Amino acid sequence: MDIKNAQLAVDNWIKNHGVRYFDELTNMAQLTEEVGEVARIIARRYGEQSEKESDKNKDLGEELADVMFVVLCLANQTGVDLQQAFDRKLDLKASRDHDRHHNNEKLK
Repeated sequence: MDIKNAQLAVDNWIKNHGVRYFDELTNMAQLTEEVGEVARIIARRYGEQSEKESDKNKDLGEELADVMFVVLCLANQTGVDLQQAFDRKLDLKASRDHDRHHNNEKLK
């Protein structure tokens, strides 16, 4: 599924299962919470913190999908065509950073 269709799928879900979009500030807080859940898994599973027993069954993919869902909600309710924005960003990174990382001594 491309980003444009993902935005449509989220919008359809909101219309068919949700009452309405939460306001933008509520969704921003929700996004922060979801990113925090991703950070907790990464810090404990791949970082130096020990993983609590209650965290061992957490699904990183599910938490990342939660982040995507809220990002798509925010894009929808603010009129952002995320597919177009992402494509522009990827083009910019490809041209601006083409040699940047290859020339970074820290990455060798």
